[in-house]
Amino acid sequence: MRVLELPLLADENIHPGVIEGLHSRGHEVRTVVEEGLQGSDDLDILRRAHDQGRVIVTHDADFGALAIRAGEPVVGLIFLRPGNISPLIVLQMLDAIEAEAPTVVGPFLAVAQRTGRTVRVRVRQLDT
Repeated sequence: MRVLELPLLADENIHPGVIEGLHSRGHEVRTVVEEGLQGSDDLDILRRAHDQGRVIVTHDADFGALAIRAGEPVVGLIFLRPGNISPLIVLQMLDAIEAEAPTVVGPFLAVAQRTGRTVRVRVRQLDT
């Protein structure tokens, strides 16, 4: 399956404009706020996403640490760097993931890093 074909859970640091853009592009996405998890511990968010079969979309690297180092189960993580930038730029980063990311099987980490006008995408399977 392609990375953005999976259901998504947007962390609270993802701008509402990005959520609207994802919805308008036909992606199935819920937010931490819609799930009643605003202000919750990252571990609780990670576990909810896993229970619902959702990929977390975030600017927060802590999710990767929980999934990789602590061995918490995860469907997938999309980490967008840098954070706190315009929704248009974040949507362009997600477009780059959609265009460049391979098919994934099992838990994965996708990182899109923007430097200037260039977006570098890396995807790796996580050990289960």
